[in-house]
Amino acid sequence: MAWKTLDDLDMAGKVVLVRVDINVPVEDGKVTDATRIERIVPTVNDILAKGGKPVLMAHFGRPKGKVVPGMSLKVTLPALEKALGRGVIFADDCIGLPAKQAVAAMSAGDVLLLENTRFHEGEEKNDPMMAASLAALGDIYVNDAFSAAHRAHASTEGIARLLPCAAGRLMAAELKALQGALGNPQRPVVAVVGGAKVSTKLELLGNLVTKVDYLVIGGGMANTFLAAQGIDVGKSLAEHDMTGTATEIMKKAQAAGCSIVLPSDVVVAWEFKAGAENRTVPADACPADAMILDAGPETVKRIEEVFGKCRTLIWNGPLGAFEIPPFDSATNAAAKKAAALTTAGALVTVAGGGDTVAALNTSGAAAAFSYISTAGGAFLEWMEGKTLPGVAALNG
Repeated sequence: MAWKTLDDLDMAGKVVLVRVDINVPVEDGKVTDATRIERIVPTVNDILAKGGKPVLMAHFGRPKGKVVPGMSLKVTLPALEKALGRGVIFADDCIGLPAKQAVAAMSAGDVLLLENTRFHEGEEKNDPMMAASLAALGDIYVNDAFSAAHRAHASTEGIARLLPCAAGRLMAAELKALQGALGNPQRPVVAVVGGAKVSTKLELLGNLVTKVDYLVIGGGMANTFLAAQGIDVGKSLAEHDMTGTATEIMKKAQAAGCSIVLPSDVVVAWEFKAGAENRTVPADACPADAMILDAGPETVKRIEEVFGKCRTLIWNGPLGAFEIPPFDSATNAAAKKAAALTTAGALVTVAGGGDTVAALNTSGAAAAFSYISTAGGAFLEWMEGKTLPGVAALNG
């Protein structure tokens, strides 16, 4: 898949409409995690360096097409100004007179932030009139919000049909990383898929078994696969109504030459709380009154061996109940092994999804990974093999 980047456009003296994702957590009127804001800085700075006037468009929360003062993007201004090291002008609407006047008043070197695009119903409906109203504000469209690219909205898909367009630095880096991991990867490839439910990741598993050489399954999902093999998982989180589906996935994997790695030993406990009394047992020896909360050391050793054989790793979801020590042990150990192999140049590592990012940060391994995506839904849909409207639109 080919797409234009900032290097392909002449932006001198032009108004550049930039779709960004600054949907950040806020408490007591202050941004508590500015990671998403910090990640758009290279794109904004490059546009300024090329003589363009960046006009930032974004959503914030779920106002459902109504003006909700508590969901105004104005709250992000201090964090945005700090990240960019310059003042940022704010327009009280993303279309209409307030937006037009703010754009018209811009000078070279100015950055403008438009109000929440989701204050208008036409945004999520990808209404052509809404897209046209946004497009009328500028000369060029740049999408730097991969995390919103799985949505066909006016500011992600509709507007791209109306203006010369390109991927921003963050979007281009994300697409390059994911293309390298699943599109044309260095082989062998291993995917780690964890989390609670098989049902939420059916399409993902079905796609991956045809694309990767090894599939490591962890978390509550692994319990469902163990149950599908007739193993009693006690009181563990498992979807017993999905065992037939799990069996089908295992058959599909076998036919595709994909080796599925399931826990051979597990850590069990009798209560779900930090520091709970626990025991390591073979995967087929979970006591009837206990629950599996993590993969055991033998399983971790097997996972580490697989990582050592592979050249590319894609990771989505933890191997156990990582939020509660000591049931974060398997996730932490596997993550550290992946980080060490990445640092040694032996493995390309791409990870994404909310829980995944949190788990890798907790383990201290995140910094060493080749690429970590902060895009939850878009990252999953890419892994499922779906076409993302916001990405497809950049190809014209």
